[in-house]
Amino acid sequence: MRLVFAGTPEVALPSLRALLASRHEVVAVVTRPDAPAGRGRSLQASPVALLAEANGIEVLKPERPRDPEFLEQLAALQPDCCPVVAYGALVPRPALGIPRLGWVNLHFSLLPAWRGAAPVQHAVWHGDDVTGASTFLLEEGLDTGPVLGVVTESVRPSDTSGDLLGRLAESGAGLLVATMDGLESGALVAVPQPADGISLAPKITVDDARVDWSQPAVRVDRQIRACTPAPGAWTTYRGERLKLGPVSLLADDTSLAPGELGIDKNRVRVGTASHAVVLGAVRAQGKKEMGAADWARGTRPEAGEVLGRDEAS
Repeated sequence: MRLVFAGTPEVALPSLRALLASRHEVVAVVTRPDAPAGRGRSLQASPVALLAEANGIEVLKPERPRDPEFLEQLAALQPDCCPVVAYGALVPRPALGIPRLGWVNLHFSLLPAWRGAAPVQHAVWHGDDVTGASTFLLEEGLDTGPVLGVVTESVRPSDTSGDLLGRLAESGAGLLVATMDGLESGALVAVPQPADGISLAPKITVDDARVDWSQPAVRVDRQIRACTPAPGAWTTYRGERLKLGPVSLLADDTSLAPGELGIDKNRVRVGTASHAVVLGAVRAQGKKEMGAADWARGTRPEAGEVLGRDEAS
């Protein structure tokens, strides 16, 4: 089939590579316009654009997918189908009707669970044991279209959202190719999503990522892992922001109040509503990331000091 692939960030690259290696023809990609990046904030093309250009594929970068010029370009390409992975913009009704077989989105959850922008982060945060990826036909609703295929993935106890998303990007790429094959052969039938089991996964903001030490340790652990690598979990210490990597649980340590620091020779403990956790990597404001024990040796916290008591500066 003739495909026009829509995607923008690195998580879309496994799918684009898999489609390029398949029997289908990727005639163009659609991606978000170049955006400022890096210390110099110079304009840079998206990862999907760079991979497409390296393979000699036409790249379309519409400011708005409803622009008449883009719609004309898309129609001229005569795609049979438009597979989508993390494109980053809503596809309008006029564009939805152009490909013969529609737009097929790869979404990183088992729909109708976790519809929205951050399905993997919410799966980790809420302690799901199993998640997965779904391919479905795009329609104007938010991730509401009928499902074409699914693949499941276990959520490991130590998974960050980055770990889990990395595995889903690879397994989802295979699912997307299989979905294209099934649409081409006519073997796939789209199944409407059930009315039960719907949950929403809105974008997690920096404010959401502030750790609440008054929560039980298991919830603190999940929050930090869900926010790793983005937007990055954080707390405050002496009035400044302290970024946090994943922690370890100490089921037998209830000696510390929520947020209270316990400094040992080679570890830093923090109290929660249940039991203490051991800090992993931390990053103080204006500093490089380092182990929590090294941070404590330089900072020298005093007995009874508490994380999260001050407002971030």
